[in-house]
Amino acid sequence: MNRALGLVYGMLCYVFFLAVFLLSIWFVWTMDGLPARSPLGVALVIDAVLLGLFAVQHSGMARQGFKRVLGKLLPQPVERSTYVFVASAVLFAVIKFWQPAPRTIWNVTSRSGVPILETLFWLGWLQVLVSTFLIDHFDLFGLKQVWRLWRNLPYDAPKFATPGPYRLVRHPIYLGFIVAFWSAPRMTLGHLFFAAMCSAYIILAIQFEERDLITFHGEAYRVYRTGVSMLLPLPAKKR
Repeated sequence: MNRALGLVYGMLCYVFFLAVFLLSIWFVWTMDGLPARSPLGVALVIDAVLLGLFAVQHSGMARQGFKRVLGKLLPQPVERSTYVFVASAVLFAVIKFWQPAPRTIWNVTSRSGVPILETLFWLGWLQVLVSTFLIDHFDLFGLKQVWRLWRNLPYDAPKFATPGPYRLVRHPIYLGFIVAFWSAPRMTLGHLFFAAMCSAYIILAIQFEERDLITFHGEAYRVYRTGVSMLLPLPAKKR
């Protein structure tokens, strides 16, 4: 594969991801103020299909069987960038075609409650971003692979490590998403549906992801799994 072309491709995929990531923050922040565009039943069906498509793509493409098939079609250094691009494209479709359901479920108006929830919202997203850098942000989003391709260096996968919040919970990225999704001073039915569906998917996705992590890291991850909570920062388990 042309090394310069691979680098440009990976960078463009990353820029697209970054734009959609920022758009998704704005989407969740503003979704409770959007007017209805469809009858409630139709809106919930459309939203469920959109979230289902994202779940199937996000977890399906991450499975080793799919990666083996993709590896026959694409050079290994751009596989991750391709995954990032497709995942970002599907997420953009969710945002673009989302059907609001503006019926209010709760509305916090207290002088202390609103800033607390808004702060938790931004802290959740900050945790997502910081946690990616702690485990190698550029590898996770494909830039490391295409950079090393361009430098004509062999790919060196990240080693198993538990920096910072990974010592408290096994999945601080997912925890950050959950905190951000649920921290809404005004929670509409559409937002509640989004948060509940995404939280359920996260719990399911963790089961598949941890199987792969055990395959990659073996006993080290098994020991880590027995001693550290999945999502809630509970006291360390006895081993």
